[in-house]
Amino acid sequence: MVGRSAGIAGRLGQFALRLMLARYLIVSIGALCVDTALFLALSQWLMPAGWAAFLGYATGLLVHWSLSVRFVFGDGARPPSHGQRASFVLSGLIGLALTVGTVSALGAVGTPAALAKAMAVLVSFTTVYLVRKHVVFARS
Repeated sequence: MVGRSAGIAGRLGQFALRLMLARYLIVSIGALCVDTALFLALSQWLMPAGWAAFLGYATGLLVHWSLSVRFVFGDGARPPSHGQRASFVLSGLIGLALTVGTVSALGAVGTPAALAKAMAVLVSFTTVYLVRKHVVFARS
């Protein structure tokens, strides 16, 4: 009976992990949509692309934080700490650096830009998710 209970608990844990990853993916897509929409609007009419990219990314990061705390990692028992906020921003900057580095490196060896960006998204998404899960929102 104990073995069966452990098996059920293990399957439930795997299911919960998949749900967390699915919620994180949905939140990431939403934040990316906000980032991209703002970038396109600002760069089209109001400012140079570099500034538009910065503001779009920063706004996407704020959206990601708000949604992650509520729907992905938050337990509702305690509010996020200042350390979590700072770590979240730092993890976002890590993602930005990974994206730029991956696209630049792959572009330098002749990889088409769209493929390089797609690969960079996979690298950045995976790394930032793991940092946020195991560092930023790790249970004390």
